[in-house]
Formats: sequence, C-alpha cells, structure tokens
Amino acid sequence: MEIFLQQLINGLTLGAIYGLIAIGYTMVFGVIGMVNFAHGDVFMLSSFIALIIFLLLTQILGLASIPLALVIVLVAAMALTGLWNFMIERLAYRRLRASFRLAPLISSIGMSIFLSNFVALAQGPRNKAVPSMLDEVFKLTEGHGYDVTLSLKQILIIAVTASLLFGLWYVVEKTPLGRAQRACEQDQTMAALLGVNVDRTVSATFVIGAVLAAAAGVLYMLYYGVVNPNDGFIAGVKAFTAAVLGGIGSLPGAVLGGLLIGLVETFWAAYFSSDYKDVAAFGVLAVTLIFLPRGLLGRADVEKV
Repeated sequence: MEIFLQQLINGLTLGAIYGLIAIGYTMVFGVIGMVNFAHGDVFMLSSFIALIIFLLLTQILGLASIPLALVIVLVAAMALTGLWNFMIERLAYRRLRASFRLAPLISSIGMSIFLSNFVALAQGPRNKAVPSMLDEVFKLTEGHGYDVTLSLKQILIIAVTASLLFGLWYVVEKTPLGRAQRACEQDQTMAALLGVNVDRTVSATFVIGAVLAAAAGVLYMLYYGVVNPNDGFIAGVKAFTAAVLGGIGSLPGAVLGGLLIGLVETFWAAYFSSDYKDVAAFGVLAVTLIFLPRGLLGRADVEKV
C-alpha cells in the first residue's frame, strides 16, 4: 500500500507537468485546427532559459535567496518563451494557415528540428546539471521498510500548476481574449466579420501555450535536476498523447490526460519495468486512437455546410 501511495504522488506530480504542456497543444488545435509539433521543443527551450537565468542570478550576481531566484526565473522564462513562441507563430505559421493542411504541419516539424539542433549547438548535446535546491522531504506515513514521502518540490509543482490552471480558466471564461478565442474556435470568418482580430487572437493563443510550457520547463528542471536538448521530443510526444487522450481541443481534457499519462508511466515503472515506461505511455495513444478517437472529454466535430 505504501508503494501505491508513493507512486500515486509521483504520478500526479509528473502528470501536472505533462498537463501544462498538453494545454499548449490543445489550445492551438482548438483555435486554428493545427497541431504544433514544435511545442515540445519550446518546452525544452524554456528549461534551458530557466537554467541560464538561475545560474546568472545565483552564481554571477550572487543572489542568495533561492525562493526569490526561482520566482524571478519563473517570470523571466515565461516572458522570454512567450516572446519566442510569438515570433515562431509570425514566421513559421501565420502565412500557412490558409494553405493546404500539410503545410503548417511540415513547418511545425521543421521548427521542432531547428529548435532542438539550435539548443544542442548552443549549449552542447550533453546533460546540463542543475544545482541542488529545495531538497526538503516530509514523511507522510511510515511503513515496513518503506516510507511515503512528499517533497517540497512536489508541493511546489502542484501549487504552481493549480494556480496557473485557475488563471487560464479565468482568462478563457471571463476576459475578452477568452471570448475571442472561443469565437475563433467556432468560426474564424464569422469572428472576423464581428470585429475579432483573428491574427492577434491566434498569436495570443501561441503565447499563452508557451507561457504554460515555460512554467512546465522550470518545474521539470527543478524536479529532475537536469536538462537535455532531447527532452523536448519525449515530453512533447507524451504531452500530445495526453491531449489526445483527454480530447484534443478540450482544456479540462488536456489536464486530465496529463494526469493519466503521468500515472500510467509512474505505475508502469514501479510495478513492471522502467525500461518500457515510454512504451506504456505511447501504447495509451494507440489504444485511444483506435477505440476512443475523440478522447475522454472530446466533442464530436460539426461539419459546416
């Protein structure tokens, strides 16, 4: 029982990170009907941005307060990554939105390759270690040779994720930008006729997705203590799997899918083999596409005539 509870905590923590990344996939798809396959590499880029800023603050500028440094890192990484994704949308996607459907898909794959190779050339292809921090661990229960623990990092990840999800809900449901996004999701042409700036709304959607991916990148860096230029591919595919599992286009579905993928991966590694945890996560994608193509919370497509 202790092992189950511990893996449940670990799985929810990992799933929260996947959920933040998955929201970027599902928002872009919901608004413009395109899968941004470069989103995983945007997440990877944000983790490197976070590491560079953290080292600059603590080792060069001599900032002694780790909590303050992490707050600055989180805000700066979100801002810089959002700006980067804004430029990606302007350069790689905007002119292709009215083209044939494969054009933006090919462009997103090309941008993914560019970002991964750019970071590998700029920072080197090897792992970059993160200084140890926030290593406090709280013991929840004592078992026979196995204790259930909750680390300060896990508490921080859940708290930051919950705060960002509440903020996203408020933006989507209570602000003019959210109304514009919902209008563009239904019909971009009609939204434009009613005065919605479609280009600005799409750019804002890319920026919001990048901001959440940046938060996930900072939390990932903090949780694992290492970053690598190849992190974007695996995490991106798993987050895409989460978006499909939850129902791509559904924001609650992206969060639910992320939590489920995190739990599947963690429990598989604990009870079967950690060597095949990625296979288990991708197997969920295959099963979902075969038996539940709309996902758990997905809606049926309405054909416009």
